[in-house]
Amino acid sequence: MTWGMSLLAQAQSTPTASPLVSVNSVGMKFVRIPAGEFMMGSNETVASLQADFPQLEVKRLDELSDEMPLHLVKISRAFDLGQTEVTRAQFEQFLNLSGYVPESVRDKTGGYGYSVQHDRNRPEKADAFAGRDPAYSWKTPGFEQANDHPVVNITWHDAMAMAKWLSQKEGVTYRLPTEAEWEYACKAGTQTRFPHGNDPQTLTKWANLFDAAATPHWQRWQDKALPGNDGHAFTSPVASYPPNAFGLYDMVGNAWEWVSDHYAENYYKTSPAIDPQGPDAGHLKVRRGGSWHTWPIYARCSYRNINAPDSRYTLLGMRLLREVAP
Repeated sequence: MTWGMSLLAQAQSTPTASPLVSVNSVGMKFVRIPAGEFMMGSNETVASLQADFPQLEVKRLDELSDEMPLHLVKISRAFDLGQTEVTRAQFEQFLNLSGYVPESVRDKTGGYGYSVQHDRNRPEKADAFAGRDPAYSWKTPGFEQANDHPVVNITWHDAMAMAKWLSQKEGVTYRLPTEAEWEYACKAGTQTRFPHGNDPQTLTKWANLFDAAATPHWQRWQDKALPGNDGHAFTSPVASYPPNAFGLYDMVGNAWEWVSDHYAENYYKTSPAIDPQGPDAGHLKVRRGGSWHTWPIYARCSYRNINAPDSRYTLLGMRLLREVAP
């Protein structure tokens, strides 16, 4: 691909300009992400990861092979991406104006939530959170949230419903980003693990992840926590940390973000070089970016995680994409 490196250099130089920010009809801010190229995935060896994540078992590092091979991807069209994750206030506005009922309420099984009793009493291999339980939903994740915190406990179907409603309301296409679009936006011209560098020890300055603020609630995992304390044991207001080079906030941490793709472990070996859309079918959907409860190894831009599309979790939210006319 002789066109590869020249366009890659162009993509890496673009984020230095001030981001073009627009506001939609319900007050959501979007940043224009230019077309370009980037290296998707990772080529880090287990040995190189062990050097910076020595507390993790080799088995966990071996499981990251679905990020390989590192490969060149072209994003052929500019797009607008939510400057922040969708907030509770924005999601509630969607519900009030559309009449949509979130899946956790509609199926009466509820979501997940933080519970002191659950964490103290659960077996070692049980889920870290209580649920499914009708006591938990996007409104009640088991910890206090303000309107400017990211909405959580939403399913992939809930996210798609909000995108469809906005599309019909405004006459333009809203959707979830693809894995490729999401990772391109996260890396923002960099080739580092995180949008702001490689060193996980500095992350408390840049992202809301699992750190000393959260360890009192999960003593069993304190050896996995970042040493700093960002003051947020759970979610934080969106845009509380510095943006990446594209002007996007919380691309890592705060809430996991649904993307549109089905998941396949070996998809990168055969994926198209231009605008990959993910496998044609599958039972699982991809989520990206980590959350307030995420260990640093899982907050890298290249990390891929998965859930069933009807999953609702106290860590899991969304960021919407708005298509730009050619």
